[in-house]
Amino acid sequence: MGSFTRPVQDLGKEASDYIDLRIDDLKLRTAKGLSMTLSKLVYVLLVLFVVSIILIAIAIGGVMWIGEAIGSYAGGAAIVAGVFLLVLGVLLLLRKRLFRDSFVPLFINMFFDDDK
Repeated sequence: MGSFTRPVQDLGKEASDYIDLRIDDLKLRTAKGLSMTLSKLVYVLLVLFVVSIILIAIAIGGVMWIGEAIGSYAGGAAIVAGVFLLVLGVLLLLRKRLFRDSFVPLFINMFFDDDK
């Protein structure tokens, strides 16, 4: 009777092994995706930190230079603030193209590998 049920037992064992392998594959893909996302996030934060320091230095230099040129540091600060507001306005107008349209393909490529 043992040889009669053996194919069913083998099928059950192979199905269980297959499910375990699929779960392991999902765990590995999730770990890969999370590590890639975290590394890109840390990179972007580092770049933003450095760029913000550079922009602060440029802004202070611009305020000093324009303030000396027009005789008023408050006026220089207003002009520099106006330039930054203009840049902010451009970024707000282009936010869909700059951010959303670039992140969707990034996440699709990250979680749905084309190499399979």
